[in-house]
Amino acid sequence: MYPGQIPDLELLFLCHDKPAIWKRDFKKDTWPPPPLFHYCGHRDAYDIVFPDWSFWGWPELNIKEWNKLSVALKEGNKRVKWEDRIPYAYWKGNPNVSPVRGELMRCNFSDKYDPMVRLYVQDWRSEIEKGFRGSNLEDQCTHRYKIYVEGNAWSVSEKYILSCDSMTLLVKPEYYDFFIRSMVPMKHYWPIRRNNKCRDLKFAVEWGNNNTEKAQVIGRQGSDYVMQNLEMKYVYDYMLYVLQGYGKLMKLDVTVPENATEVCSETMACPITDGGLIRQCMDDSLVMSPSIKAACKLPKPYGDNELKRILKKQESVKRRVRKWTDEYWNVRSGK
Repeated sequence: MYPGQIPDLELLFLCHDKPAIWKRDFKKDTWPPPPLFHYCGHRDAYDIVFPDWSFWGWPELNIKEWNKLSVALKEGNKRVKWEDRIPYAYWKGNPNVSPVRGELMRCNFSDKYDPMVRLYVQDWRSEIEKGFRGSNLEDQCTHRYKIYVEGNAWSVSEKYILSCDSMTLLVKPEYYDFFIRSMVPMKHYWPIRRNNKCRDLKFAVEWGNNNTEKAQVIGRQGSDYVMQNLEMKYVYDYMLYVLQGYGKLMKLDVTVPENATEVCSETMACPITDGGLIRQCMDDSLVMSPSIKAACKLPKPYGDNELKRILKKQESVKRRVRKWTDEYWNVRSGK
């Protein structure tokens, strides 16, 4: 995309789910922390957040690279109008990777009221055997509401869920990727408490079904945000600026080790000749030429006071939603 604009670098990249450079481990006698690139961050970690692999496809699970998949999701959105979609909250995934997902599955059942959710276990082993007939993401934009809940850490499902034009019910995350923190509650998603999931979800769906125009706007704005801001050019722009910024701070003289193996597009792709999904994702995501446009212009970083105002406003919105929810349940319980 941007030949000649990235300096020679030496870096470490962590491919596991959770961050590794925790603030608690780096005090005065252990400072500074080592720079580590990673797919997600945490308020108590120093990991440098970088786009995850799924933008270039996840062939093992038949998930297309983002350029192709985003087009498919847009087409999937057109199949069922929002007002004609199933008026429940939908989630499908692996509940065994984290306690919060296991707790979510219990929201499926109540002998006192309709929980207003439809939760399904995604058995990837079975899907692989069946040729992924039941797991196409573009076929899952059929409910008015979709639930995002973290897995072992942040989940790659986030951008797919937000892209369906359904109002996203976002269970409060512990981790963040490179884009979610700029999304706004009640503009791009509906916030759900981790410790009150079932009741929060039911009220959110009830509210949406009684305020259909507002719910539809939230869903559409969330999808628009993802589709407009996560174009692959902007993903590459983000990567460019992060690597350039890292390069300016790096004091190490970069040299190629004597026995190093050179890796390029050809060395990765050419040995894969079976025409399978891995090669397909590589071919689909290949950048064929440099960008004809310069990288987007970075906005100035927030000042401390400005950032505090933004966070305070977001917290105020979340408090208002919590108040609505608690009032709803107080009325139901006769308090």
